Amino acid sequence: MSDQEIEVPAARGAAVEDTITQDQVKAPRKGVLHGAAGRNLGLVIALVAICIVGVVTAGDRFASVNNLLTILRLASVLGVLSIGMTFVITGGGIDLSVGSVVGLASVWATTLATQTLAGNLNWGVMVVCALAVGLCAGLVNGVLIAYGKVVAFIATLSMLVAARGLAEIIARRQTQVVRVQGFKDFFLADPFGIPTLVWIFVVVAVAGWILLNRTTFGRRTIAVGGNPEAARLAGIKVKRHTMYLYALSGLAAGIGGVMMLGRTTAGSSTNGQLYELDAIAAVVVGGTLLAGGRGTIVGTVLGVLIFTTLSNIFTQNNLSISAQAVAKGVIIVVAVMLQQRIADRSRSKT
Repeated sequence: MSDQEIEVPAARGAAVEDTITQDQVKAPRKGVLHGAAGRNLGLVIALVAICIVGVVTAGDRFASVNNLLTILRLASVLGVLSIGMTFVITGGGIDLSVGSVVGLASVWATTLATQTLAGNLNWGVMVVCALAVGLCAGLVNGVLIAYGKVVAFIATLSMLVAARGLAEIIARRQTQVVRVQGFKDFFLADPFGIPTLVWIFVVVAVAGWILLNRTTFGRRTIAVGGNPEAARLAGIKVKRHTMYLYALSGLAAGIGGVMMLGRTTAGSSTNGQLYELDAIAAVVVGGTLLAGGRGTIVGTVLGVLIFTTLSNIFTQNNLSISAQAVAKGVIIVVAVMLQQRIADRSRSKT
C-alpha cells in the first residue's frame, strides 16, 4: 500500500489547482522513484538501516519476536495520534493538545462512575466515554480556530494546559486502575499472535489512508492546506472543514486514550505526556509538509516506526533518555531542512 499523488478534479476550477504542490504535478512524469513513492522508499531504507544498527549493537535482544512486538505495541498509540495529526498538518494547522487529551480521556474513562456503569452494562461504555472526550476537545479546538479566529498554536496550547489540568483535578493526581475485566481481556489479548493495540493501529492507518487518498474529504484537506483562499473560491467551506480536521484529531486522541488504558490498565493525568511533540515529529519526518498542502499516511506510519525503533535501540544499549531526545531533535531539524530545500527548488522551477 502506497500513497497516491492527489489531484483535485478540474471541475472545481483552476483556483484549486494552485493548491497542488509542484512535486505532485510532476511526479507521474519523473517515474516511480520520485514524488510520494520516492519519499516512502527513502524512509523504508532509513528504517532498514536503523534495524541493522539494532541487530549489530543489541544482537538477538533486538531481533527477537518479543522485542519486535514490543516496538509495534509502543508505536501503536503514537501512530494513531500521528494519523490524526497528519490530517491537521496537511490542512495547514497544528495540534499541540493531543497528548493532554489522551491523558484526560484515560482519566475520564476510568472514573468510579464510568467504571461502575461499564460494569453494569458493558465495557464499551469506557470506550465511548474516552472517544466522546477526545471528540469534544477536538471540536472546541476547531471552533476556536475556524470561527473564533484564534491562532491554531495558541488555541491548542490552551487546550494542552486546560486538558492536563482538568485530568489532574478529576484524578486528584492519583492513578485510577481499570477494574472492568472485560475491558482488560479485550485489549490485552493477542489475536493471531499480534497485540490488539497493533490491530487497532493498522485499522486506523488503513482508514486514514482511504480518507486522505480516496475521498473528497482528503482532496479538500489538501486544497485547504495548500491555498485556503483558492479553496474557498472553489466552493469549499474552509471554516467548517477546518473544524472537522481538529475534531478528527481529537477523535484520534480519544482512541489513543483507550489504547493507553489497554496498554497500562490505568488512567492517569500523566498519560500521553509530550506525545504531541513525538506525533508532530513523526508526521514531518514522514514527509507531510509542515506548511500544509501535502500529506502522506504511509510516510507517517514509517516515521512512527523509525522513532519507536530508534528509542528501542537506545534502550537496548542502555543509552539515556537525554541522548534519545538529542537524536530526535537532530532528525527533526534535518527533515525540516530537507523539506525547505525541496520547497525552494520547486519554487525556483515555477
